[in-house]
Amino acid sequence: MIFRPFHYHDLGCAAYLLGCGTLGTCAVVDPRADDVDAYVAFAGAKKMRITQVIDTHVHADHRSGGAELAARTGARYCLHESADVSVPFSPLRDADDIEVGNTRIRVLHTPGHSPESICLVVTDLKRGTDPWFVLTGDTLFVGAVGRPDLPGHARENASALYDSIHGKLLTLPADLEIYPGHFSGSVCGVGLSGKPSSTLAFERRWNPMLSLEREAFVEALAEVPPKPAEMERILAGNRGRARHEARA
Repeated sequence: MIFRPFHYHDLGCAAYLLGCGTLGTCAVVDPRADDVDAYVAFAGAKKMRITQVIDTHVHADHRSGGAELAARTGARYCLHESADVSVPFSPLRDADDIEVGNTRIRVLHTPGHSPESICLVVTDLKRGTDPWFVLTGDTLFVGAVGRPDLPGHARENASALYDSIHGKLLTLPADLEIYPGHFSGSVCGVGLSGKPSSTLAFERRWNPMLSLEREAFVEALAEVPPKPAEMERILAGNRGRARHEARA
C-alpha cells in the first residue's frame, strides 16, 4: 500500500492519499481546495489513478477540494448518504466496502460531530486480511474527540458521538493505528495533541474523554472553542450553495 498523509499546520488539519501501487489506483480523503494540484501530482508521480475522493463529513473550517478533485480526475466523489449537500456525490452507507486495488476501505457511519460523519477502516490485502488503520475524521482525535455543536443540538450530538466512539470505534482491534482529520491548532475539538496519529489502545488508556460515562462525556463537551471563522460561508461553499440559501 502507498499511504501519504498531508498535514496542514495552519488549521491543524490533515488529508490522506492511500491506495494500491501494484494496480495503480488510489483514494484521497478529506482533500483541501487549495492543494488539489498536490494530490494530482503525487498520484501521478506514483503512477496511480485517483478513483475515489472521500470527505469524512461536510467541513466547517476549510474549503473542501473533494468535488473539484473528483471532477478533475474522473473519480467518484463520496460522502455519507445523509450529507446535506447540493453537489452530486456517490452515497456511502454504514458497512460499505470500497475496493481500491489491493486496498480495502470499510465505511463506519459515526454521527456526532456531524450527522453524516464517517470513519474509514483500511486493510492492505498484500499485508493480510486484518485491518491496518482507521481514518477517524472529526470523530476521534489524539487526546480528544470531535466537537458536537457545529450543526446545533449539541447535547444530542454529543450523546450520538459517545455511541459512535464506544459502539463502533472502540470495538475495533486495539492495535489499529488511528489517523484523524485534525491535530493541535484546530478548533474542531478541545485538547487535541500535536501528535498526528495514535492507536486505539493508546487512546483508550490516555484520552481523558474515553474514560467518561455518557452523562459526564456530554457535560464535558459543553466547553468548546469559538466556532470556526467564516463557518457559514465555508459550509455553504462545501454544500454547493449560495450563502443566503445556507441561512434558509
